[in-house]
Amino acid sequence: MGRVEDAIGALKLEYPTLDFSYRDFPLGEPGEKMFTWPGPPDEDVMIVVHQCSGVRELFHRHDFFYFNYTYCGSYDSLSQRYDNVVTIREGELYAGQPFADHALLVHDDADTTIIGMLVKKEAFFRSFLPLLSSDSGFLRFLLDPSTDCFADEFIHFKLEDQCTARALFEMMAVEYANRREDTQDVLKPLALALLMQVARQYADDERADAAPVGMAELMVRYLGEHVDTVTLSALAARFSYHPNYVSTLLRKETGKTFSELLLEQRMDRAAILLKGTDLSVAEVARTLGYLNTSNFHKAFRAHYGMTPRAYCDLACSE
Repeated sequence: MGRVEDAIGALKLEYPTLDFSYRDFPLGEPGEKMFTWPGPPDEDVMIVVHQCSGVRELFHRHDFFYFNYTYCGSYDSLSQRYDNVVTIREGELYAGQPFADHALLVHDDADTTIIGMLVKKEAFFRSFLPLLSSDSGFLRFLLDPSTDCFADEFIHFKLEDQCTARALFEMMAVEYANRREDTQDVLKPLALALLMQVARQYADDERADAAPVGMAELMVRYLGEHVDTVTLSALAARFSYHPNYVSTLLRKETGKTFSELLLEQRMDRAAILLKGTDLSVAEVARTLGYLNTSNFHKAFRAHYGMTPRAYCDLACSE
């Protein structure tokens, strides 16, 4: 524990030296402010530790992803657009997208300590997103600011696997406080483990809030969460039915075949990735389970009436 406490103490002292200066936000209203990446340009993941001191920050945005874990204490976050106060307590996560306005932080407790994991937007898309894209709701949360810089979205919940989450943040803090040449290589798998946990709980919370659904809808949901690997046989095995029964049920309840549903899910996911990230067409194809990029091109063109590249150009011009 001493090593963890030493690392957190060292990162607390380092925090005031980071460049968290307010800069003009070029896409917003006059006077809007933002934070840009505060660390070295060769780092993709940063771990920061902030001890609150009763300071009220200005409303501001970020050009990076942030995942803040309340290590001890609590604090409030005030949304500028919705004018509501969110209290983030010990053991809870508060995360935001690039450019989303997580607004005025009201720090009222000098004993509150926040461990933040910051991730560059470009690195997030290439290193983490392909492994986090199984849930379309979470994917849209991550990418909305790329197509709407005023998405004003955030995640706030108490992580269910509290021991694992706390341990991951502590391990990352120790590693980052004692940086070495391979520190980024060590941090990225730890960050991915945390993000996978966040994605899992995000999906679970969405399901808990949703109205009860039938078997066909459950199958379609599972299909959407495994677009890169699912087959009719695998779907049937997952729900303990014969493939012929699954095929008949899906057609009866949705009016579409398994193949049509899979294509629809893949193309929907492809559009999100092409519009919201700078991933190449080949990278998007691999993320969706296409081993042959030309097959992805054919499927995309048949579905949208244009090539993936033309779709990207059209999205950028809007």
